[in-house]
Amino acid sequence: MREMATLHHGWRDSAGKPVGSAMPDDNRMIARANILGVGVSAINMSIAVDTMAQWIAARRQNYVCVTGVHGLMESHRDPELRAIHNRAGMVTPDGMPLVWLARAMGFGHVERVYGPDLMLAVCERSVAAGWRHFFYGGADGIPELLARRLTERFPGLAVAGTYSPPFRLLTESEDQAIVERINGASPDIVWVGISTPKQERWMAEHVGRVTAPVTVGCGAAFDFHAGLKRQAPHWIQRSGFEWLFRLLSEPRRLGPRYLINNPLFVGLVIRQLLRRQALRNH
Repeated sequence: MREMATLHHGWRDSAGKPVGSAMPDDNRMIARANILGVGVSAINMSIAVDTMAQWIAARRQNYVCVTGVHGLMESHRDPELRAIHNRAGMVTPDGMPLVWLARAMGFGHVERVYGPDLMLAVCERSVAAGWRHFFYGGADGIPELLARRLTERFPGLAVAGTYSPPFRLLTESEDQAIVERINGASPDIVWVGISTPKQERWMAEHVGRVTAPVTVGCGAAFDFHAGLKRQAPHWIQRSGFEWLFRLLSEPRRLGPRYLINNPLFVGLVIRQLLRRQALRNH
């Protein structure tokens, strides 16, 4: 049976306790699959881009969490982060395990909405639509390099601005200056690449302050499309073993994440599925 979530009701965990509140607007209803208490949007790339287009046309502010196993495990450990995901306008299934689980729950149309691919799809649509982009994140020079690479790939792409924030907590005055800089550039979409869970917290904290109708936390897309890191071949991405490709590419940084999170994720999902089956049997 499908598990549905709408923007009029907050998500609840397996015990029926609230885990997030609803976004207070009238977005088109998007069903969600409850995976470890996070409502993962039952979408494909076409639905994702069309939904963002609707937000831009209506000038209605929403943020998008691009989430895989890592984001779900961080949310499992942190109720506040879980609530941030559940308040998002969309939580895209960034990894194949989320796609497989959503399909197993009855959402046969779900496809992977991978952050780097979402960025390319939106940029392609933007050329004709005239959407303006702001790139916030990455080390010094990376957002500028990203913007240059994307405008070369999509001639006519409108880049409203770029900014590389310092790798530390910002003061209130610094944060306000950044908000004013972004708003002054009048973007339609703000791409945030400061890694999970920082980018999700930033987006949630700046709803209503940053006036762009769409904010997307896209993590590694900055480095991939700037040409600084190599992406896994498509056949590896589709196989569900992209994590292994990335682990072999960056073992020191990603080793603890994958070697701890992945087995724990499998165990937690099995437990959730067994509980759901037990409830059905009763």
